[in-house]
Amino acid sequence: MKKIVVLTGAGISAESGLQTFRDADGLWEGYNIEDVATPEAWKRNPELVQRFYNERRKSVIEAQPNAAHKALATLQEQYELYIITQNIDDLHERGGAKNVLHLHGIITRSQSDVDPAVTYPIDGWEIKPEEVCEYGMQLRPHVVWFGENVPNLQPAAKICSKADIFAVIGTSLAVYPAASLTDYVPATAMKYAIDVKIPYIKGDFKKIEQPATIGVQMMVNELLAK
Repeated sequence: MKKIVVLTGAGISAESGLQTFRDADGLWEGYNIEDVATPEAWKRNPELVQRFYNERRKSVIEAQPNAAHKALATLQEQYELYIITQNIDDLHERGGAKNVLHLHGIITRSQSDVDPAVTYPIDGWEIKPEEVCEYGMQLRPHVVWFGENVPNLQPAAKICSKADIFAVIGTSLAVYPAASLTDYVPATAMKYAIDVKIPYIKGDFKKIEQPATIGVQMMVNELLAK
């Protein structure tokens, strides 16, 4: 089976009602990124950060996978599908995808504040103040914040390097190091770019300038007809 590797960003989840990570004014759900998505913010005001992610988690749980998530999963019928996502939601998994690598963590899990490798499932949408890890420290969201290492970057690069077909969907390719993953894709791979506004991207990409729910289905129809 040929290997399809898909890199997704906030644009694929936007049609499920989840806000894109960063709006044009630099805010995320009305908050400055520096106030809710950095280790310094967590040290400065853990209550605010915890509340922010609890609210985001509630939105994720209430959201449903859309036609783009589900269409990608159908590629598993004929291809070896790997999804690398910058998104912290679980909509790819709920849409039926089996091999999903989260670059920036997943909001439906918590993690130890002293060891990011120690993670736990969250019962419901809220991490409560009294919930602690095995080291006795307050649990935090299992999310990679600005200034933190991206532990899944090297595994993701390895996956990209073996792609027969590669697609980038719903991302502005503005967040590094995630955006650098396109550099690992073989020159011989067939490549697609899908977004309402496709950013500059190196390489010979077939561009489908459509919302994910439309553009992904167009790509999937083409690939399943091969």
